[in-house]
Amino acid sequence: MGEQRETGTVKWFNDAKGYGFIQREGGADVFVHYRAIRGEGHRSLNEGQQVEFSVIEGQKGLQAEDVAQV
Repeated sequence: MGEQRETGTVKWFNDAKGYGFIQREGGADVFVHYRAIRGEGHRSLNEGQQVEFSVIEGQKGLQAEDVAQV
């Protein structure tokens, strides 16, 4: 599909709750849920980590999808 990939930095991620926010290079922060992170088993992100992702319109606004470490 023609999804536009974006890059950004993890602003914060609550490992216990399984969600956080990514600061986009060219726009507003986006919500990220652990299910959107590529990988198997326990999936988490660290503050300050560089990531690549797609942005989709979720129920509560923009959110990151198919998140991968850069």
